[in-house]
Amino acid sequence: MANNSNQYQVKAKKHLGQHFLNDESVAQDIADTLTLNGYKSVLEIGPGMGVLTKYLLKKDITTYVIEIDTESVEYLQANYLNLAPRIIEKDFLKYDLNEIFKGEPFAIIGNYPYNISTQIVFKMLEMRDQIPEFSGMFQKEVAERICSKEGSKVYGILSVLAQAYYDAEYLFTVPPNVFNPPPKVDSGVMRLIRKADYSLPCDDALFFKVVKAAFQQRRKTIRNSLKTFDLSDNLKANSIFDKRPEQLNVQQFIELTQLIENDIKA
Repeated sequence: MANNSNQYQVKAKKHLGQHFLNDESVAQDIADTLTLNGYKSVLEIGPGMGVLTKYLLKKDITTYVIEIDTESVEYLQANYLNLAPRIIEKDFLKYDLNEIFKGEPFAIIGNYPYNISTQIVFKMLEMRDQIPEFSGMFQKEVAERICSKEGSKVYGILSVLAQAYYDAEYLFTVPPNVFNPPPKVDSGVMRLIRKADYSLPCDDALFFKVVKAAFQQRRKTIRNSLKTFDLSDNLKANSIFDKRPEQLNVQQFIELTQLIENDIKA
C-alpha cells in the first residue's frame, strides 16, 4: 500500500494542468462515485501522487492508472508497489486502450486536468460500447454543462452527446482550497451511467455532426446553423427548424437527425 511518509512530493506542472487534491475525504467521496456495476476494471486518468488511487485500490475491482507525467509515474511506482504493473505511462488521448482492456468493459474515473477535460469526454464517448460508467472531477462549469438540460445557458454539445448515451448526474462541488496549487475556480464531481439501451435510432456519426453544427452558432435558428447540410425546402419548413439549439432536448436532436437522414436519402 502507499507509503505516506511522503519525503518526496511531485511538483505540479502548469502545462499539464495539474492541481493535486490533498483532501482525503474528498478523494474517498470521488472513489465512492463508482457503482461497480457492469465492469471489473477501472482506469484512473492522471493519478498524480495517488490520493484517489489509494481509495480505488481498496475496492473489489482491478485498478489501472494512466499518467503522462514521468515524475508522477516514478512516485507511484515507489509508493504503490502492488499497482506498479498496471501503471500506463502514456497520453490518454493518444493511447489505444484496447492494448490493455482487449474489448472488455471498464469504468473511467479521475481528477481530470482542466485543459483537456472535454477532449477526455469525447474520447470516452467514442468508446461508449466499453464504458458503462464514467465519473470524476472537472472544472465546475464543465461538470454542470455535461449534466445540464435544454433551456440552460450552459447546455451545449457535451450535454447532448453525453446524455444521448448516458444518464448524467452532478454530485457535489469541491472548493479550490483542497488542491495544491489551488485552481482559480470551483470544481464539480459528476457521474455518467450508460443507459440500458444506448443505441440511437439514427446514424451516430450524423447525430454528432448535427449537434456540433447546431451549437457552433447557438444564437441562430437550426435552419441557419444547418445551412451546410443542403436540406430540402420541404424539410426546412418543419417547425423544429425555427428553434435555437438550446431549446431542443436530446430526444428532439435524435428526431432532427432522423429527419435529416431521411431527407439526404430521398
